[in-house]
Amino acid sequence: MTALAPRPTPAVEAVRPFPPRMGPKGSFVHKAVTTTDPKVLGIMYIVTSIAFFLVGGLMALLMRAELAVPGMQFLSNEQYNQLFTMHGTIMLLLYATPVVFGFANYILPLQIGAPDVAFPRLNAFSYWLYLFGALVASAGFITPGGAADFGWTAYTPLSSALHSPGVGADLWIMGLAIAGLGTILGAVNMITTVICLRAPGMTMFRMPIFTWNILVTSILILLAFPLLTAALLGLAADRHLGAHLFDPATGGVLLWQHLFWFFGHPEVYIIALPFFGIVSEVFPVFSRKPMFGYTTLIYATIAIAALSIAVWAHHMYATGAVLLPFFSFMTFLIAIPTGVKIFNWIGTLWRGQVTLETPMLFAFGFLITFLFGGLSGVLLASPPIDFHVTDTYFLVAHFHYVVFGTVVFATFSGIYFWFPKMTGRMMDETLGKWHFWLTFLGFHGTFLVQHWLGNEGMPRRYADYLASDGFTTLNIISTIGAFVLGASTLPFVWNVFKSYRYGEVVTVDDPWGYGNSLEWATSCPPPRHNFT
Repeated sequence: MTALAPRPTPAVEAVRPFPPRMGPKGSFVHKAVTTTDPKVLGIMYIVTSIAFFLVGGLMALLMRAELAVPGMQFLSNEQYNQLFTMHGTIMLLLYATPVVFGFANYILPLQIGAPDVAFPRLNAFSYWLYLFGALVASAGFITPGGAADFGWTAYTPLSSALHSPGVGADLWIMGLAIAGLGTILGAVNMITTVICLRAPGMTMFRMPIFTWNILVTSILILLAFPLLTAALLGLAADRHLGAHLFDPATGGVLLWQHLFWFFGHPEVYIIALPFFGIVSEVFPVFSRKPMFGYTTLIYATIAIAALSIAVWAHHMYATGAVLLPFFSFMTFLIAIPTGVKIFNWIGTLWRGQVTLETPMLFAFGFLITFLFGGLSGVLLASPPIDFHVTDTYFLVAHFHYVVFGTVVFATFSGIYFWFPKMTGRMMDETLGKWHFWLTFLGFHGTFLVQHWLGNEGMPRRYADYLASDGFTTLNIISTIGAFVLGASTLPFVWNVFKSYRYGEVVTVDDPWGYGNSLEWATSCPPPRHNFT
C-alpha cells in the first residue's frame, strides 16, 4: 500500500490589520444591555442622542413647512403646539444634555489616564434612566390627547390640569424627572472620576480643557437639575393632588418661572461648556501649536459657571417682577469670560499651521455662529431692547445661534475628531465637507432672516400669520434653509455607516499626528481598561 503525502493546504484565513468586530449572533444586544464599559456606554449615549436629534429635526421641518406661507397648510393649531413643545424638549434635554455624557464617558477617563469611571454600574444605570425617561417623555404622541402642548418651558397656569388636561403632559413631567435623575447620577460619576481616578502626576492644572469643562459642567448639573426635578414634582402634585403650589392667586405663576429659569439658564451653559471643551481640543491639533492661554481658559470656564447661576431672571424682564439693573448687569458681565475664550481660540489659531480637515471646519463653524449668537445676546441683555423683541422670532434666532452654533457644530466636530479613536477607522473627508457646507449654509439661511422677522414683529409659537403682515418672503427663505439643513444630515449618516464598515483602518495611536493629550497615547480603539 502506497503512502500518499498529504496535500498542502493553502492559507485560507484572511489576514486583517485589526481584530474582528462581529461577535456571535445576539451578542451585541447582550453586550449593550449588560455593559459597564464607559466607552460602550459613551457610544450608546451618542447614538441615542443623535437619534433624538434627528427626530427633533423632523419636527422642526414640519413646523417650518407649516410656516412657509400664510394659512394653515396641514397641521392644526393643537398639533403645532405639540410639535414646538416636543421639539424644544427633545433638542435641549434629550439630545444636547446626554450627548455631553457620550463624549465624557468615552474621552474623559482616557484623558486623565483612568482605567474606568468611578462608578461603572451607576454609569450604566444613568444611561438606562435617560433612555427610558426620554421614551416616556416622548410617549405622549401615542396617547389619545397627544403630547404635551404648553411649550418646553411649561409655564403655569397653562400647564395646569385645568388648561392642559391629558396624559401627554403627565408623561412629559415624569419622563423628564426620570431622565433628569440619570443626568444627576452621571454628573456625580464624572466629578468623582476626575477627583479620585487621575493618573499619578496628572494634577488638576495638567488636565485637558475638555476634562476641566466636564468637571465644571457636572457641578452645575448638581446645582440646577434637582431644582427642575422639584419643580416638575410640584407641577405633578398641582395637577393630581390639588396642591395649589403654582396657583396664580398666590403668585405661584412667578414661582414656576423662577424655579424653571434657575434651572434653565445654567442648563444653557451645561450644554455649552463641554462643547467649548471639544473645540479647545480640536483647535490646537489642527493649528499644530499648544492651546493659547490654558489657565485663563480654565478660569473663564469657572467664571461662566459662577455667573450663570446669577442671571436666570433675564428670561423674565417682561414680567416686571425682577430687579432689571442687577440682572442686566450680570448678563452683560457673563459676556466677558466668553469673550476671553474666543480671544484664546483666535490666539491658538494665530500664526499656526492651520489645516482644514472636517473637525476643524466644524470648529470654525462653531466659532462664527457662536460669535453671532453672543452678539445678539448682548443686545437682549438690555431691558429696553428686550421689551421690544421678547417672544418674537428675534429671540428664536438668537437662541438657535447660541445653542445650535455651540452644541451641533461642536458635536459634529467631536464626532469627526474622535471617530478614529472610537472605531479604529477614519471618516470620509469628502462626505464630511459636504456635510459641513450643507449644515453651515442651511443653518444661516434658516435663522439669519429670523432676526428681521422678529424685528418686524412676528411672534414666536404662532402656527399662522396673515398675508398682510408682510412676513411671507422671509419665512419662505427660512423654510428653504431649514430643508437644506435637514438634508445635511444625510451625508453624515451615510458617512458614519460607510466609514464604520469600510473606512480607512487606523494603525497608529494618533491618526491626526499632533494630539497632545492622553487619549492619543493608546490604541484605536482602546482596550477594555483604556491603557492595558
